[in-house]
Amino acid sequence: MLGIGRGSREGVISLEASIKSCGRTKQWSVALRLLREGLRLGVQLGPGHYVATASACRKGGQWQHALSVLSDMWKAKLEPNVISYSAGISACEKGEQWQPALALLSEMWEAKLEPDVISYNAGISACEKGEQWQPALALLSAMWEAKLEPDVISYNAGISASEKGEQWQRALALLSEIRASSGSRRLRC
Repeated sequence: MLGIGRGSREGVISLEASIKSCGRTKQWSVALRLLREGLRLGVQLGPGHYVATASACRKGGQWQHALSVLSDMWKAKLEPNVISYSAGISACEKGEQWQPALALLSEMWEAKLEPDVISYNAGISACEKGEQWQPALALLSAMWEAKLEPDVISYNAGISASEKGEQWQRALALLSEIRASSGSRRLRC
């Protein structure tokens, strides 16, 4: 399979590239098979293999599989990082699972990892999809406390969560805030 050998650097790189390719084409089950085959062959897997597989599962709408892959990565004693946690939070967001998304954010803080804008945005979006306006806005506030500047995605998810929670005053306040922010500095789009 892919010329993967135990000590073959080319094989390790080829495996990760193949898994990433599966993610781009939403072939999550093939990505899982490739990861398992690499494990079976004794390939020296790194965090990138697991994150790419979790990403493929996320893109295929398989949030449970994504979290399982990340759990396997941590069981393999590979150090979790912001990217791996963000992949899990994004998988939860895609699966409209706000509670596991918040649990992963909590784990990040406990592990002394600083969530980035991507992590927060995925958490806010998961709360928005779960119609949980209060946790969504709490995350938006936490971004400011962490000295991270919310972007258009952050605000849009917060506004949408407020709208779904029938909190139109909060939605208008966020809209005013985003307008004020765009006047004083350029927001990332």
